[in-house]
Amino acid sequence: MHFLDFFLLYFGFLLIYDAKQSFGSWIQPVNYSAAVGNSSNLLKEERLESAFLLRYTNVENKGSHIKIVVIDRNRGREMYKIDFQKPIHIHFIGIGGISMSGLAEILIDRSFPISGSDMKASDITGHLTNIGARIAIGQRAENITDDIDLVVYTAAIHEDNEEFAAAKTKGIPMMSRAELLGQIMDNYARSIAVAGTHGKTTTTSMLTHILLQGQMDPTVSVGGMLDRIGGNIRVGQSDVFLTEACEYTNSFLAFHPLYSIILNVEEDHMDFFKDIDDIKHSFHIFASQTAPDGQIIINGDMSHTADILAGLSQKVITFGLGADNDYTAKDISYDNEGNGSYTLVVRGEEIGRITLKVKGSHNIMNSLSAIACSRAIGLSMEQILAGLLSFTGTHRRFEYKGNIGDVIVIDDYAHHPTEIQATLNAAREYPHDKLWVVFQPHTYTRTKAFLPQFAEVLSKADHVILADIFAAREPDTGMVSSMDIVNLMKDTGCDVHYFPTFGEIEEYLLSHVKGHDLLITMGAGDVVTIGEELLKKTAEKNK
Repeated sequence: MHFLDFFLLYFGFLLIYDAKQSFGSWIQPVNYSAAVGNSSNLLKEERLESAFLLRYTNVENKGSHIKIVVIDRNRGREMYKIDFQKPIHIHFIGIGGISMSGLAEILIDRSFPISGSDMKASDITGHLTNIGARIAIGQRAENITDDIDLVVYTAAIHEDNEEFAAAKTKGIPMMSRAELLGQIMDNYARSIAVAGTHGKTTTTSMLTHILLQGQMDPTVSVGGMLDRIGGNIRVGQSDVFLTEACEYTNSFLAFHPLYSIILNVEEDHMDFFKDIDDIKHSFHIFASQTAPDGQIIINGDMSHTADILAGLSQKVITFGLGADNDYTAKDISYDNEGNGSYTLVVRGEEIGRITLKVKGSHNIMNSLSAIACSRAIGLSMEQILAGLLSFTGTHRRFEYKGNIGDVIVIDDYAHHPTEIQATLNAAREYPHDKLWVVFQPHTYTRTKAFLPQFAEVLSKADHVILADIFAAREPDTGMVSSMDIVNLMKDTGCDVHYFPTFGEIEEYLLSHVKGHDLLITMGAGDVVTIGEELLKKTAEKNK
Protein backbone atom coordinates (compact mmCIF):
# COMPACT_ATOMS: atom_id res chain seq x y z
CA MET A 1 0.00 0.00 0.00
CA HIS A 2 1.34 3.44 -0.93
CA PHE A 3 1.87 6.18 1.67
CA LEU A 4 -0.96 8.26 0.17
CA ASP A 5 -3.33 5.32 0.49
CA PHE A 6 -2.47 4.96 4.18
CA PHE A 7 -2.91 8.71 4.65
CA LEU A 8 -6.35 8.81 3.03
CA LEU A 9 -7.54 5.79 4.97
CA TYR A 10 -6.24 7.23 8.23
CA PHE A 11 -7.85 10.58 7.41
CA GLY A 12 -11.16 8.80 6.85
CA PHE A 13 -11.03 7.09 10.24
CA LEU A 14 -10.29 10.45 11.88
CA LEU A 15 -13.32 12.02 10.18
CA ILE A 16 -15.63 9.22 11.27
CA TYR A 17 -14.18 9.22 14.79
CA ASP A 18 -14.59 12.99 15.02
CA ALA A 19 -18.21 12.73 13.83
CA LYS A 20 -18.96 10.12 16.49
CA GLN A 21 -17.37 12.29 19.17
CA SER A 22 -19.40 15.29 18.02
CA PHE A 23 -22.80 13.67 17.55
CA GLY A 24 -22.76 10.74 19.89
CA SER A 25 -24.09 7.23 19.75
CA TRP A 26 -26.90 7.92 17.29
CA ILE A 27 -24.52 7.45 14.36
CA GLN A 28 -25.03 4.05 12.78
CA PRO A 29 -22.60 2.10 10.56
CA VAL A 30 -22.32 3.72 7.16
CA ASN A 31 -22.63 2.34 3.62
CA TYR A 32 -19.12 3.18 2.50
CA SER A 33 -16.33 1.26 0.88
CA ALA A 34 -12.60 1.37 0.49
CA ALA A 35 -10.39 -0.84 -1.59
CA VAL A 36 -6.78 0.14 -1.18
CA GLY A 37 -4.64 -2.89 -1.78
CA ASN A 38 -5.79 -5.29 0.94
CA SER A 39 -7.25 -2.52 3.07
CA SER A 40 -10.81 -3.75 2.50
CA ASN A 41 -10.15 -5.90 5.56
CA LEU A 42 -9.61 -2.74 7.55
CA LEU A 43 -12.62 -0.75 6.34
CA LYS A 44 -15.37 -3.16 5.41
CA GLU A 45 -18.58 -2.36 3.50
CA GLU A 46 -21.25 -1.88 6.13
CA ARG A 47 -24.86 -0.85 6.35
CA LEU A 48 -25.95 2.78 6.80
CA GLU A 49 -29.05 3.78 8.66
CA SER A 50 -28.97 6.14 5.74
CA ALA A 51 -31.56 8.63 6.83
CA PHE A 52 -28.57 10.26 8.51
CA LEU A 53 -26.57 10.62 5.30
CA LEU A 54 -27.11 14.09 3.89
CA ARG A 55 -23.58 15.01 2.95
CA TYR A 56 -20.53 12.94 2.29
CA THR A 57 -16.99 13.53 1.21
CA ASN A 58 -15.78 11.24 -1.55
CA VAL A 59 -12.00 11.12 -1.07
CA GLU A 60 -10.76 9.17 -4.07
CA ASN A 61 -7.27 8.14 -5.10
CA LYS A 62 -7.38 6.96 -8.73
CA GLY A 63 -7.26 3.20 -8.73
CA SER A 64 -7.91 3.04 -5.00
CA HIS A 65 -11.60 3.96 -4.83
CA ILE A 66 -11.55 5.28 -1.29
CA LYS A 67 -14.97 6.63 -0.31
CA ILE A 68 -15.21 8.30 3.08
CA VAL A 69 -18.47 9.45 4.60
CA VAL A 70 -18.77 12.58 6.70
CA ILE A 71 -22.10 12.72 8.48
CA ASP A 72 -23.96 15.91 9.41
CA ARG A 73 -27.53 14.61 9.59
CA ASN A 74 -30.41 14.99 12.03
CA ARG A 75 -28.68 17.88 13.79
CA GLY A 76 -27.07 15.68 16.40
CA ARG A 77 -30.23 13.91 17.52
CA GLU A 78 -30.79 10.20 17.94
CA MET A 79 -33.28 8.66 15.53
CA TYR A 80 -36.64 8.19 17.20
CA LYS A 81 -38.34 4.88 16.41
CA ILE A 82 -42.13 4.99 16.19
CA ASP A 83 -44.16 2.05 17.48
CA PHE A 84 -47.13 2.14 15.11
CA GLN A 85 -49.14 -0.06 17.50
CA LYS A 86 -48.96 2.68 20.16
CA PRO A 87 -50.20 6.01 18.75
CA ILE A 88 -48.47 9.13 20.02
CA HIS A 89 -49.05 12.87 19.54
CA ILE A 90 -47.07 14.02 16.49
CA HIS A 91 -46.73 17.68 15.50
CA PHE A 92 -45.91 18.67 11.89
CA ILE A 93 -44.08 21.94 11.20
CA GLY A 94 -45.37 22.84 7.74
CA ILE A 95 -48.33 20.47 7.75
CA GLY A 96 -49.94 22.14 4.72
CA GLY A 97 -47.30 20.83 2.31
CA ILE A 98 -48.31 18.25 -0.26
CA SER A 99 -46.25 15.46 1.31
CA MET A 100 -46.51 16.41 4.98
CA SER A 101 -50.30 16.55 4.79
CA GLY A 102 -50.40 13.08 3.26
CA LEU A 103 -48.29 11.58 6.03
CA ALA A 104 -50.47 13.30 8.62
CA GLU A 105 -53.56 11.75 7.03
CA ILE A 106 -52.03 8.26 7.10
CA LEU A 107 -51.29 8.65 10.81
CA ILE A 108 -54.76 10.05 11.57
CA ASP A 109 -56.17 6.89 9.98
CA ARG A 110 -54.03 4.92 12.44
CA SER A 111 -55.50 6.86 15.41
CA PHE A 112 -52.46 9.08 16.03
CA PRO A 113 -53.31 12.46 17.60
CA ILE A 114 -52.01 15.00 15.05
CA SER A 115 -51.31 18.70 15.31
CA GLY A 116 -49.42 21.00 13.01
CA SER A 117 -48.78 24.49 11.75
CA ASP A 118 -48.49 26.27 8.45
CA MET A 119 -47.94 29.85 7.34
CA LYS A 120 -51.38 30.13 5.75
CA ALA A 121 -54.70 28.35 5.67
CA SER A 122 -55.50 26.26 2.58
CA ASP A 123 -57.85 23.59 1.32
CA ILE A 124 -55.32 21.05 2.58
CA THR A 125 -55.25 22.43 6.15
CA GLY A 126 -59.03 22.66 6.07
CA HIS A 127 -59.31 19.01 5.07
CA LEU A 128 -56.93 17.93 7.83
CA THR A 129 -58.92 19.91 10.38
CA ASN A 130 -62.11 18.19 9.21
CA ILE A 131 -60.62 14.73 9.78
CA GLY A 132 -59.33 15.53 13.26
CA ALA A 133 -56.01 17.38 13.11
CA ARG A 134 -55.42 20.49 15.22
CA ILE A 135 -53.94 23.14 12.93
CA ALA A 136 -52.34 26.46 13.90
CA ILE A 137 -51.85 29.18 11.28
CA GLY A 138 -48.45 30.75 11.83
CA GLN A 139 -45.38 29.03 13.26
CA ARG A 140 -44.82 30.13 16.84
CA ALA A 141 -43.05 28.65 19.85
CA GLU A 142 -46.31 28.35 21.81
CA ASN A 143 -47.56 25.79 19.28
CA ILE A 144 -45.05 23.32 20.76
CA THR A 145 -47.06 22.13 23.75
CA ASP A 146 -45.86 19.75 26.43
CA ASP A 147 -48.14 16.92 25.29
CA ILE A 148 -46.30 16.56 21.96
CA ASP A 149 -44.28 13.33 21.73
CA LEU A 150 -42.60 13.85 18.34
CA VAL A 151 -42.02 16.79 15.97
CA VAL A 152 -41.72 16.28 12.20
CA TYR A 153 -40.20 18.96 9.96
CA THR A 154 -39.38 19.45 6.28
CA ALA A 155 -36.05 20.31 4.66
CA ALA A 156 -37.32 23.88 4.32
CA ILE A 157 -37.43 24.33 8.11
CA HIS A 158 -34.28 25.81 9.63
CA GLU A 159 -33.03 25.87 13.19
CA ASP A 160 -34.10 29.49 13.66
CA ASN A 161 -37.74 28.48 13.12
CA GLU A 162 -39.56 29.22 16.40
CA GLU A 163 -41.23 25.83 16.61
CA PHE A 164 -38.06 23.94 15.73
CA ALA A 165 -36.11 25.87 18.38
CA ALA A 166 -38.84 25.34 20.99
CA ALA A 167 -38.96 21.59 20.36
CA LYS A 168 -35.19 21.40 20.63
CA THR A 169 -35.21 23.35 23.89
CA LYS A 170 -37.88 21.08 25.36
CA GLY A 171 -35.97 17.99 24.28
CA ILE A 172 -38.84 16.63 22.20
CA PRO A 173 -37.72 13.95 19.73
CA MET A 174 -37.59 15.22 16.14
CA MET A 175 -37.35 13.70 12.69
CA SER A 176 -37.52 14.86 9.09
CA ARG A 177 -40.44 14.25 6.74
CA ALA A 178 -38.37 11.71 4.81
CA GLU A 179 -37.44 9.79 7.96
CA LEU A 180 -41.10 9.56 8.95
CA LEU A 181 -42.04 8.40 5.46
CA GLY A 182 -39.30 5.76 5.63
CA GLN A 183 -40.60 4.44 8.95
CA ILE A 184 -44.18 4.33 7.65
CA MET A 185 -43.00 2.48 4.53
CA ASP A 186 -41.26 -0.16 6.65
CA ASN A 187 -44.69 -1.27 7.91
CA TYR A 188 -45.71 -2.47 4.43
CA ALA A 189 -44.40 -5.76 3.00
CA ARG A 190 -44.67 -4.61 -0.63
CA SER A 191 -43.35 -1.06 -0.85
CA ILE A 192 -42.61 0.78 -4.09
CA ALA A 193 -40.46 3.93 -4.27
CA VAL A 194 -40.35 5.94 -7.50
CA ALA A 195 -37.15 7.97 -7.88
CA GLY A 196 -35.59 10.05 -10.64
CA THR A 197 -34.83 13.62 -11.59
CA HIS A 198 -38.01 13.82 -13.68
CA GLY A 199 -41.33 11.99 -13.91
CA LYS A 200 -41.83 10.84 -10.32
CA THR A 201 -45.33 12.25 -9.86
CA THR A 202 -46.60 11.06 -13.24
CA THR A 203 -45.18 7.55 -12.84
CA THR A 204 -46.46 7.23 -9.27
CA SER A 205 -49.88 8.32 -10.53
CA MET A 206 -49.78 5.82 -13.41
CA LEU A 207 -48.94 3.06 -10.94
CA THR A 208 -51.76 4.19 -8.67
CA HIS A 209 -54.27 3.72 -11.50
CA ILE A 210 -52.83 0.29 -12.36
CA LEU A 211 -52.76 -0.93 -8.74
CA LEU A 212 -56.35 0.21 -8.21
CA GLN A 213 -57.40 -1.50 -11.43
CA GLY A 214 -55.76 -4.65 -10.09
CA GLN A 215 -57.71 -4.41 -6.80
CA MET A 216 -54.45 -4.07 -4.83
CA ASP A 217 -55.95 -1.49 -2.39
CA PRO A 218 -52.62 0.39 -2.03
CA THR A 219 -51.67 3.18 0.34
CA VAL A 220 -50.34 5.98 -1.89
CA SER A 221 -48.39 9.17 -1.30
CA VAL A 222 -48.01 11.22 -4.49
CA GLY A 223 -46.44 14.65 -5.01
CA GLY A 224 -49.41 16.08 -6.89
CA MET A 225 -53.17 16.13 -6.89
CA LEU A 226 -54.62 13.02 -8.52
CA ASP A 227 -58.34 12.98 -9.27
CA ARG A 228 -58.57 9.17 -9.05
CA ILE A 229 -57.78 9.30 -5.30
CA GLY A 230 -59.28 12.72 -4.64
CA GLY A 231 -56.01 14.39 -3.69
CA ASN A 232 -52.42 13.45 -2.90
CA ILE A 233 -52.95 10.58 -0.50
CA ARG A 234 -54.85 7.32 -0.40
CA VAL A 235 -55.01 5.14 2.68
CA GLY A 236 -55.48 1.48 1.77
CA GLN A 237 -55.76 -1.64 3.87
CA SER A 238 -53.35 -3.93 2.01
CA ASP A 239 -49.61 -4.49 2.39
CA VAL A 240 -48.85 -2.34 -0.72
CA PHE A 241 -47.34 1.12 -0.23
CA LEU A 242 -46.46 3.43 -3.14
CA THR A 243 -44.58 6.70 -2.86
CA GLU A 244 -42.37 9.13 -4.68
CA ALA A 245 -38.75 9.15 -3.58
CA CYS A 246 -37.14 12.58 -3.90
CA GLU A 247 -33.36 12.89 -4.06
CA TYR A 248 -33.22 16.48 -2.75
CA THR A 249 -31.23 16.59 0.52
CA ASN A 250 -30.91 12.82 0.03
CA SER A 251 -34.41 12.35 1.42
CA PHE A 252 -34.83 9.06 -0.42
CA LEU A 253 -32.01 7.51 1.57
CA ALA A 254 -34.50 7.00 4.41
CA PHE A 255 -36.26 4.34 2.31
CA HIS A 256 -35.77 0.56 2.01
CA PRO A 257 -38.39 -0.43 -0.59
CA LEU A 258 -39.10 -3.83 -2.07
CA TYR A 259 -39.29 -2.24 -5.53
CA SER A 260 -37.07 0.73 -6.41
CA ILE A 261 -37.76 2.56 -9.67
CA ILE A 262 -35.10 4.90 -11.08
CA LEU A 263 -36.53 6.86 -14.00
CA ASN A 264 -33.54 9.03 -14.90
CA VAL A 265 -30.56 10.74 -13.29
CA GLU A 266 -29.47 14.26 -14.24
CA GLU A 267 -27.99 17.34 -12.65
CA ASP A 268 -30.50 19.19 -10.49
CA HIS A 269 -30.71 20.62 -6.97
CA MET A 270 -27.21 22.00 -7.30
CA ASP A 271 -27.72 24.01 -4.11
CA PHE A 272 -27.30 20.66 -2.37
CA PHE A 273 -25.36 18.33 -4.66
CA LYS A 274 -21.79 19.08 -5.69
CA ASP A 275 -21.91 17.62 -9.20
CA ILE A 276 -23.32 14.75 -11.24
CA ASP A 277 -20.98 12.26 -9.54
CA ASP A 278 -22.40 13.34 -6.19
CA ILE A 279 -25.91 12.72 -7.53
CA LYS A 280 -24.99 9.33 -8.99
CA HIS A 281 -23.50 8.32 -5.65
CA SER A 282 -26.78 9.10 -3.89
CA PHE A 283 -28.79 7.11 -6.43
CA HIS A 284 -26.35 4.22 -6.00
CA ILE A 285 -26.98 4.20 -2.25
CA PHE A 286 -30.74 4.47 -2.83
CA ALA A 287 -30.58 1.45 -5.14
CA SER A 288 -28.41 -0.48 -2.68
CA GLN A 289 -31.08 -0.07 -0.01
CA THR A 290 -33.63 -1.99 -2.03
CA ALA A 291 -34.61 -5.09 -0.04
CA PRO A 292 -32.27 -8.03 -0.74
CA ASP A 293 -35.20 -9.99 -2.20
CA GLY A 294 -36.50 -6.91 -4.00
CA GLN A 295 -36.06 -5.55 -7.50
CA ILE A 296 -34.43 -2.45 -8.99
CA ILE A 297 -36.30 -1.17 -12.05
CA ILE A 298 -33.99 1.25 -13.83
CA ASN A 299 -33.70 3.24 -17.05
CA GLY A 300 -31.24 1.20 -19.09
CA ASP A 301 -30.67 3.96 -21.65
CA MET A 302 -28.73 6.14 -19.20
CA SER A 303 -24.97 6.47 -19.34
CA HIS A 304 -25.04 6.29 -15.51
CA THR A 305 -26.84 2.95 -15.20
CA ALA A 306 -23.75 0.78 -14.72
CA ASP A 307 -22.32 3.15 -12.09
CA ILE A 308 -25.56 3.17 -10.12
CA LEU A 309 -25.82 -0.62 -10.14
CA ALA A 310 -22.13 -1.35 -9.52
CA GLY A 311 -21.62 -4.06 -6.91
CA LEU A 312 -25.34 -4.56 -6.17
CA SER A 313 -26.84 -8.03 -5.86
CA GLN A 314 -30.58 -7.29 -6.10
CA LYS A 315 -32.49 -8.38 -9.19
CA VAL A 316 -32.41 -5.69 -11.90
CA ILE A 317 -35.03 -4.96 -14.57
CA THR A 318 -34.13 -2.39 -17.24
CA PHE A 319 -36.50 -0.33 -19.34
CA GLY A 320 -35.95 2.15 -22.15
CA LEU A 321 -36.10 2.66 -25.89
CA GLY A 322 -32.90 0.73 -26.55
CA ALA A 323 -33.55 -2.77 -27.90
CA ASP A 324 -31.30 -4.39 -25.27
CA ASN A 325 -33.56 -3.36 -22.35
CA ASP A 326 -35.82 -5.89 -20.62
CA TYR A 327 -38.83 -3.66 -21.33
CA THR A 328 -38.85 -1.54 -24.47
CA ALA A 329 -41.19 0.03 -27.02
CA LYS A 330 -41.32 -0.25 -30.81
CA ASP A 331 -43.60 1.15 -33.54
CA ILE A 332 -44.25 4.31 -31.51
CA SER A 333 -46.98 6.61 -32.80
CA TYR A 334 -49.08 9.55 -31.56
CA ASP A 335 -52.72 10.43 -32.09
CA ASN A 336 -53.90 13.91 -33.13
CA GLU A 337 -53.72 15.11 -29.52
CA GLY A 338 -50.18 13.85 -28.91
CA ASN A 339 -51.09 10.75 -26.87
CA GLY A 340 -48.62 7.93 -27.45
CA SER A 341 -49.05 4.28 -28.32
CA TYR A 342 -46.50 1.53 -28.94
CA THR A 343 -45.86 -2.18 -29.13
CA LEU A 344 -44.53 -3.47 -25.81
CA VAL A 345 -41.52 -5.78 -26.11
CA VAL A 346 -40.42 -7.75 -23.03
CA ARG A 347 -37.04 -9.48 -23.29
CA GLY A 348 -37.40 -9.72 -27.05
CA GLU A 349 -41.02 -10.92 -27.10
CA GLU A 350 -43.80 -8.70 -28.43
CA ILE A 351 -46.51 -8.59 -25.76
CA GLY A 352 -49.10 -6.31 -27.33
CA ARG A 353 -50.13 -2.76 -28.14
CA ILE A 354 -50.05 -0.15 -25.35
CA THR A 355 -52.27 2.92 -25.66
CA LEU A 356 -51.72 5.94 -23.42
CA LYS A 357 -53.98 8.88 -22.65
CA VAL A 358 -51.08 11.18 -21.79
CA LYS A 359 -48.81 13.09 -24.12
CA GLY A 360 -45.16 12.92 -25.08
CA SER A 361 -42.33 10.44 -25.49
CA HIS A 362 -41.32 10.94 -21.86
CA ASN A 363 -44.60 9.32 -20.83
CA ILE A 364 -43.76 6.29 -22.95
CA MET A 365 -40.67 5.88 -20.80
CA ASN A 366 -42.68 6.45 -17.61
CA SER A 367 -45.21 3.83 -18.69
CA LEU A 368 -42.50 1.25 -19.39
CA SER A 369 -41.26 1.54 -15.81
CA ALA A 370 -44.82 1.32 -14.47
CA ILE A 371 -45.54 -1.79 -16.55
CA ALA A 372 -42.32 -3.46 -15.41
CA CYS A 373 -43.12 -2.81 -11.75
CA SER A 374 -46.76 -3.88 -12.12
CA ARG A 375 -45.77 -7.20 -13.70
CA ALA A 376 -43.13 -7.74 -11.01
CA ILE A 377 -45.76 -7.31 -8.30
CA GLY A 378 -47.98 -9.87 -10.02
CA LEU A 379 -50.57 -7.95 -12.05
CA SER A 380 -51.84 -9.19 -15.41
CA MET A 381 -51.42 -7.34 -18.70
CA GLU A 382 -55.21 -6.95 -18.85
CA GLN A 383 -55.18 -5.08 -15.54
CA ILE A 384 -52.16 -3.01 -16.57
CA LEU A 385 -53.69 -1.99 -19.92
CA ALA A 386 -56.95 -0.95 -18.26
CA GLY A 387 -55.08 1.04 -15.61
CA LEU A 388 -53.02 2.91 -18.19
CA LEU A 389 -56.10 3.68 -20.30
CA SER A 390 -57.81 5.20 -17.26
CA PHE A 391 -54.88 7.54 -16.56
CA THR A 392 -55.26 10.95 -18.19
CA GLY A 393 -52.62 12.79 -16.16
CA THR A 394 -52.25 14.63 -12.88
CA HIS A 395 -52.81 18.24 -12.04
CA ARG A 396 -50.12 20.58 -13.41
CA ARG A 397 -48.70 17.99 -15.85
CA PHE A 398 -49.71 19.23 -19.33
CA GLU A 399 -53.07 19.96 -17.72
CA TYR A 400 -55.81 21.44 -19.88
CA LYS A 401 -57.19 24.52 -18.10
CA GLY A 402 -59.64 25.91 -20.63
CA ASN A 403 -60.08 28.09 -23.72
CA ILE A 404 -59.84 31.81 -24.39
CA GLY A 405 -61.85 31.79 -27.58
CA ASP A 406 -59.99 29.29 -29.73
CA VAL A 407 -56.77 29.67 -27.72
CA ILE A 408 -56.07 26.57 -25.63
CA VAL A 409 -54.59 27.14 -22.15
CA ILE A 410 -52.35 24.41 -20.69
CA ASP A 411 -50.45 24.38 -17.39
CA ASP A 412 -47.30 22.37 -16.81
CA TYR A 413 -44.97 21.89 -13.85
CA ALA A 414 -41.77 21.73 -15.94
CA HIS A 415 -38.98 23.64 -14.23
CA HIS A 416 -35.81 21.91 -15.48
CA PRO A 417 -34.49 22.21 -19.08
CA THR A 418 -35.06 18.51 -19.76
CA GLU A 419 -38.64 18.75 -18.51
CA ILE A 420 -39.26 21.85 -20.61
CA GLN A 421 -37.96 20.02 -23.67
CA ALA A 422 -40.30 17.10 -22.98
CA THR A 423 -43.28 19.45 -22.61
CA LEU A 424 -42.44 21.32 -25.81
CA ASN A 425 -42.05 18.01 -27.66
CA ALA A 426 -45.50 16.99 -26.45
CA ALA A 427 -46.89 20.39 -27.53
CA ARG A 428 -45.61 19.83 -31.07
CA GLU A 429 -47.95 16.86 -31.38
CA TYR A 430 -50.87 18.98 -30.14
CA PRO A 431 -52.87 20.89 -32.81
CA HIS A 432 -52.15 24.66 -32.69
CA ASP A 433 -50.97 27.71 -34.63
CA LYS A 434 -48.34 29.51 -32.53
CA LEU A 435 -46.89 28.24 -29.25
CA TRP A 436 -46.73 30.69 -26.34
CA VAL A 437 -44.81 29.83 -23.15
CA VAL A 438 -45.02 31.83 -19.94
CA PHE A 439 -42.12 30.57 -17.87
CA GLN A 440 -41.46 31.24 -14.21
CA PRO A 441 -37.97 29.98 -13.24
CA HIS A 442 -37.90 28.04 -9.97
CA THR A 443 -35.15 28.92 -7.44
CA TYR A 444 -32.10 31.08 -8.01
CA THR A 445 -29.60 28.23 -7.78
CA ARG A 446 -31.35 26.18 -10.48
CA THR A 447 -31.69 29.24 -12.74
CA LYS A 448 -28.00 30.06 -12.38
CA ALA A 449 -26.89 26.45 -12.85
CA PHE A 450 -28.83 25.99 -16.11
CA LEU A 451 -28.95 29.52 -17.52
CA PRO A 452 -27.78 28.72 -21.09
CA GLN A 453 -29.84 25.52 -21.19
CA PHE A 454 -33.01 27.41 -20.22
CA ALA A 455 -32.38 29.97 -22.95
CA GLU A 456 -31.71 27.30 -25.56
CA VAL A 457 -34.74 25.13 -24.86
CA LEU A 458 -37.23 27.99 -24.41
CA SER A 459 -36.18 29.49 -27.74
CA LYS A 460 -37.90 26.55 -29.43
CA ALA A 461 -41.29 28.12 -28.64
CA ASP A 462 -42.70 30.81 -30.95
CA HIS A 463 -43.23 33.37 -28.18
CA VAL A 464 -41.83 33.36 -24.64
CA ILE A 465 -42.65 35.52 -21.64
CA LEU A 466 -40.50 35.40 -18.51
CA ALA A 467 -41.84 36.08 -15.03
CA ASP A 468 -39.64 36.76 -12.02
CA ILE A 469 -37.87 33.81 -10.41
CA PHE A 470 -39.95 31.92 -7.85
CA ALA A 471 -37.65 31.92 -4.82
CA ALA A 472 -39.18 28.96 -2.95
CA ARG A 473 -36.77 28.23 -0.09
CA GLU A 474 -33.95 30.54 -1.25
CA PRO A 475 -32.93 34.17 -0.59
CA ASP A 476 -32.32 36.50 -3.53
CA THR A 477 -28.57 37.11 -3.66
CA GLY A 478 -28.81 39.32 -6.75
CA MET A 479 -26.57 36.93 -8.69
CA VAL A 480 -29.16 35.92 -11.30
CA SER A 481 -32.54 37.09 -12.62
CA SER A 482 -35.05 36.25 -15.34
CA MET A 483 -33.52 39.03 -17.45
CA ASP A 484 -30.39 36.91 -17.78
CA ILE A 485 -32.45 34.31 -19.66
CA VAL A 486 -34.14 37.03 -21.72
CA ASN A 487 -30.81 38.54 -22.78
CA LEU A 488 -29.44 35.15 -23.87
CA MET A 489 -32.61 34.44 -25.84
CA LYS A 490 -32.61 37.81 -27.57
CA ASP A 491 -29.24 36.95 -29.04
CA THR A 492 -30.94 34.07 -30.89
CA GLY A 493 -33.61 36.34 -32.37
CA CYS A 494 -36.39 34.73 -30.32
CA ASP A 495 -39.54 36.74 -29.55
CA VAL A 496 -39.09 37.00 -25.79
CA HIS A 497 -40.38 39.47 -23.21
CA TYR A 498 -40.08 40.02 -19.47
CA PHE A 499 -42.70 41.60 -17.21
CA PRO A 500 -42.23 42.10 -13.46
CA THR A 501 -45.87 41.42 -12.50
CA PHE A 502 -48.44 38.78 -13.36
CA GLY A 503 -50.94 41.54 -14.14
CA GLU A 504 -48.71 42.92 -16.90
CA ILE A 505 -48.20 39.42 -18.32
CA GLU A 506 -51.95 38.85 -18.40
CA GLU A 507 -52.61 42.16 -20.18
CA TYR A 508 -49.97 41.44 -22.81
CA LEU A 509 -51.33 37.95 -23.47
CA LEU A 510 -54.93 39.13 -23.81
CA SER A 511 -53.90 41.56 -26.53
CA HIS A 512 -51.52 39.24 -28.42
CA VAL A 513 -52.62 35.57 -28.33
CA LYS A 514 -55.11 34.80 -31.08
CA GLY A 515 -56.56 32.21 -33.42
CA HIS A 516 -55.72 28.64 -32.51
CA ASP A 517 -52.62 29.49 -30.50
CA LEU A 518 -51.49 27.22 -27.67
CA LEU A 519 -50.60 28.95 -24.38
CA ILE A 520 -48.61 27.04 -21.74
CA THR A 521 -47.97 28.45 -18.27
CA MET A 522 -44.87 26.66 -17.08
CA GLY A 523 -42.98 26.32 -13.80
CA ALA A 524 -43.14 24.84 -10.30
CA GLY A 525 -44.22 28.07 -8.61
CA ASP A 526 -47.49 29.99 -8.79
CA VAL A 527 -47.38 30.76 -12.54
CA VAL A 528 -50.50 28.59 -12.93
CA THR A 529 -52.56 31.51 -11.61
CA ILE A 530 -51.84 33.52 -14.78
CA GLY A 531 -53.80 31.11 -16.96
CA GLU A 532 -56.52 30.81 -14.34
CA GLU A 533 -56.91 34.60 -14.14
CA LEU A 534 -57.05 34.90 -17.93
CA LEU A 535 -59.83 32.31 -18.06
CA LYS A 536 -61.67 34.03 -15.23
CA LYS A 537 -61.48 37.44 -16.95
CA THR A 538 -62.63 35.93 -20.24
CA ALA A 539 -65.61 34.24 -18.55
CA GLU A 540 -66.64 37.48 -16.82
CA LYS A 541 -66.32 39.40 -20.08
CA ASN A 542 -68.56 36.90 -21.87
CA LYS A 543 -71.35 37.02 -19.26
